Amino acid sequence: MKPTRRAWLRAVALAPAALTGCDRLISGLNREFFGEAVPERMSPPSGDVIDPDFHLLSRAAFGPWPGDLERLRRIGREAWLEEQLQPSRIDDTACDLRAERFESLYFSAGDAYEFRKPVLRDELTRHALLRAVYSRCQLFEVMVEFWTDHLNIDLEKGDCIYLKPSDDRDVIRRHALGNFRDLIRASATSPAMLVYLDGVSNKVRRGTKEVPNENYARELLELHTLGVNGGYSQQDVLEAARCLSGWTFDRKRFFARNPSAAFFRPDWHDDGEKVVLGRRIPAGLGARDLDWLVDIVCGHPATARFIATKLCRRFVSLEPPESLVARLADEFERSGGEIRPLLRLMFTSPEFAASRGQLFKRPFKFLVSALRGLAADTQADKPLLEPLQRMGHGLFQYPTPDGYPDDELPWMGTLLWRWNVAFALAENRQPGVRIDLTSLRRALDPAGPDAWFRHLIGRSPDPTERATLASAPAAEHLGLLLASPAFQRC
Repeated sequence: MKPTRRAWLRAVALAPAALTGCDRLISGLNREFFGEAVPERMSPPSGDVIDPDFHLLSRAAFGPWPGDLERLRRIGREAWLEEQLQPSRIDDTACDLRAERFESLYFSAGDAYEFRKPVLRDELTRHALLRAVYSRCQLFEVMVEFWTDHLNIDLEKGDCIYLKPSDDRDVIRRHALGNFRDLIRASATSPAMLVYLDGVSNKVRRGTKEVPNENYARELLELHTLGVNGGYSQQDVLEAARCLSGWTFDRKRFFARNPSAAFFRPDWHDDGEKVVLGRRIPAGLGARDLDWLVDIVCGHPATARFIATKLCRRFVSLEPPESLVARLADEFERSGGEIRPLLRLMFTSPEFAASRGQLFKRPFKFLVSALRGLAADTQADKPLLEPLQRMGHGLFQYPTPDGYPDDELPWMGTLLWRWNVAFALAENRQPGVRIDLTSLRRALDPAGPDAWFRHLIGRSPDPTERATLASAPAAEHLGLLLASPAFQRC
């Protein structure tokens, strides 16, 4: 139905007063026409253990938005998962209105130098947060975060801040639900990765005693494919570095057809025979050495097991069941590294179903799940990004190539900042965020502490949790829930 003029005006009038101009208009339109409004009625889970539908939304998404649980119940978990595995078919208009405003994200690697560093950092991080909070392609965004950690690039090293936006667009987002081999091949020639892991200086000029730079080759084997216990040797690292020699990036190639892309310099390449992981790569292949190398490392059984284990640690358990790891590794090899079949197998497995409430939310997940659970209205400005910095999870800023950890211990020292954010959100005093608590209370009617608990955590409170809430003032219930041990896990 085409919106009437009165409806459009009503949408603008309903937007939060704290937002102005374009932001206010977008918020109003999204809530009035594009599904961001809190539904009239919600039916949170009432069981003693976390509801299986809620569990799926907590792991394969960043947590349920009000109304998501009811919709998943209507269509079923299998249908929801299949829908999420085809994000191009999902109407994401509401999120696009919020997140596609950032001009720098559409520039090529070389052209992004026109922007100042603070602008690039601000737009890239705000875009990531807005997509996580508002996108209906939730599984896609969850996998974008996963691969961003797997192929970590720190904005603060060298020129990476100018190059990461195109890496995020053309490597991570383009291949997040595609084929693992294609993802690794794209990353290997990403200008951002070439700069971050020193591939730009990997050269072996003929007639000199130069040896290849091994930095990227080592991380390719140790972190991106086989894993630290994948059975490779130092000689394999050296041979891989020889394969990679000659690939570089130089934005000042003014007469090149595409100065923003990585390119191959034959005069920097060691074109002799190589042997990687027992596989011979013949001499004289030139730039094709890279493709042979990628095929070898991505097709190795150790890579299948490493990726299977890493997926299970992120989405099932920090001590992943061997049964599930083995099945995922087999599927990885059978499908040639297709990512969608791995996710389908994992999220429909009995091991996944049995893992409810076991994973500790990293700060980004904690913040996004809180914003989603409260149907928050935000443009992800600096005041909302600052808590992530304080909690140790500044986006695209992890200094080492292994990416932000999944383990719990590194995050325990920042719990106080979580509690501060929890109460600020609950009391509607977090700068840059507005919560429509009235609509949430109406949808949860009667909106007592039990209803809030079931809505945010996916189960009924146990006797200790119920007693704790009963002893606190009503005004503190929501803040206590967001700060509770139960909400820190999913």
